[in-house]
Amino acid sequence: MALAELSTSYTKTATRYHFSQLSLSSASSRFSDHFRRSFRPTSRTRNATISCSVTSDQVQARIPVEAESPKGKTECYGVFCLTYDLKAEEETKSWEKLVNIAVSGAAGMISNHLLFKLASGEVFGPNQPIALKLLGSERSIQALEGVAMELEDSLFPLLREVRIGINPYEVFQDAEWALLIGAKPRGPGMERAGLLDINGQIFAEQGKALNAVASHNVKVIVVGNPCNTNALICMKNAPNIPAKNFHALTRLDENRAKCQLALKAGVFYDQVSNMTIWGNHSTTQVPDFLNARISGLPVKEVIKDHKWLEEEFTEMVQKRGGVLIQKWGRSSAASTAVSIVDAIKSLITPTPEGDWFSSGVYTNGNPYSIVEDIVFSMPCRSKGDGDYELVKDVIFDDYVLKRIRKTEAELLAEKRCVAHLTGEGIAYCDLPEDTMLPGEM
Repeated sequence: MALAELSTSYTKTATRYHFSQLSLSSASSRFSDHFRRSFRPTSRTRNATISCSVTSDQVQARIPVEAESPKGKTECYGVFCLTYDLKAEEETKSWEKLVNIAVSGAAGMISNHLLFKLASGEVFGPNQPIALKLLGSERSIQALEGVAMELEDSLFPLLREVRIGINPYEVFQDAEWALLIGAKPRGPGMERAGLLDINGQIFAEQGKALNAVASHNVKVIVVGNPCNTNALICMKNAPNIPAKNFHALTRLDENRAKCQLALKAGVFYDQVSNMTIWGNHSTTQVPDFLNARISGLPVKEVIKDHKWLEEEFTEMVQKRGGVLIQKWGRSSAASTAVSIVDAIKSLITPTPEGDWFSSGVYTNGNPYSIVEDIVFSMPCRSKGDGDYELVKDVIFDDYVLKRIRKTEAELLAEKRCVAHLTGEGIAYCDLPEDTMLPGEM
């Protein structure tokens, strides 16, 4: 049993509970009586401590609940502050080592869908226990407590720990996956350059925190927009973490493209493969129908309407998020959560032979002659170890190349706009056009 302990370093956190010496392996009736007597809210005091435990299949004896609380740890929540004696539990014998997953923007709509998928075992598998470390803000801390309560009430066996906090240096401690969702939406009258600066500062700080306290091989998926440039900023502020470990989420764009190709071809979407999104998560992105396949055949052999592919299909994918906002009055949340799940699974599951997936990754050393030192969506394959390699066997034509250069130019302009956040000097904003991202307004 690994022991982690509580910090009282931030001001607004969940109601604190006191637990007497308690083993979960006791008889259920005796547990219920004891639980009703010993589970009681107590007033918050500066010196109060709670021991938060993470279970393992190596537990040999009970661990005391009360212990000294070192600085630099975050608040555990409710039932997750219990210690567990699982010596008698057969199920845990097949469990893997616990995985620490940090999520920013954890009180938001996307996280509201994502966290329960993570906790259920849908993402990392039925034998993989996890700890969730949830980052919010002072404004959202009560909502974050509500999220923790719902996770608590859902009785997920694999969810062994939940911590909530507003300090990334505490929440990101030992994180092996960091899902960076939280970002400021674009307000009325705000220029794209202003959004880049405001959100860039958030991701610069989070990059520094990951660099300081996370696992040195942490995998980082940036969702908050503009996600490509935010991923670059985060990466530049985390020099101790391999640059290859940073991803900008373009999987939702890939999923949208597969859906539209399937509808046009009259097939189910599982027949669409090798779909690449090139470039930026913006309206300059390039959904690549040239290399995609339907039922194993090149798309252009299945869909003869090439004008539709070049015009309607491309624009439909680029603007899908904006249309959804017009229809529903809010940006996509559930489908974004699903695409985050897909992105993680693509890295921890071997890529099917001959197929690939899209992710915004660092361009240094890429085989496509794309300018280096930006984060650009490209086709990737994985062996299922959390790492990836870029696909070499792709083809280009003038149509695709022309559009790749446009999205490349946009990302270079964004990079110049945040030079003060990446350590590259004075920022200079010359964005070619205001390609508004879905959900920014």
